[in-house]
Amino acid sequence: MKKEAFIGLILLATIGCNQKDIDIKSEGEKLMQLSREWSKAASSRDVEKTLNYWADDAIVISAGQPVLKGKNAIRQMVEGGYKNPSFQISWEPKSAEISKSGDLGYLIEDTHITVADSTGKPVTQHYKSVTVWKKQTDGSWKNVVDVMSPEPLQNN
Repeated sequence: MKKEAFIGLILLATIGCNQKDIDIKSEGEKLMQLSREWSKAASSRDVEKTLNYWADDAIVISAGQPVLKGKNAIRQMVEGGYKNPSFQISWEPKSAEISKSGDLGYLIEDTHITVADSTGKPVTQHYKSVTVWKKQTDGSWKNVVDVMSPEPLQNN
């Protein structure tokens, strides 16, 4: 019995020593850069590139809208937005947090969506956004939860 316990302790020590240290700051910077690249893809109106950043089972939550679950529902939202010629979207990550294990992270972002009103005048709505990211088995990051909350409209 003592021999099995000793072997178990050695295995645990070996596994613990083989775990990689996660550079939380570097992973956060990578995630922020990935978000910037995603914003650029979305601004270019490329449906496939835009969708590529979401996980297959991602969830999108936006105030006043039904919760979207999965890439098919998200695809319909993206395609619908891009069909509107006045639609523009962009965002900028402001901060990143990465879990100690390095497999989850979230970003706080400022998002801007512009569409024309009924008179054709462009109206921009500002949002505070939180995006939750999960590291995939291949080491890439995918967005799993995307939440946008509108800021109060400002009169220009």
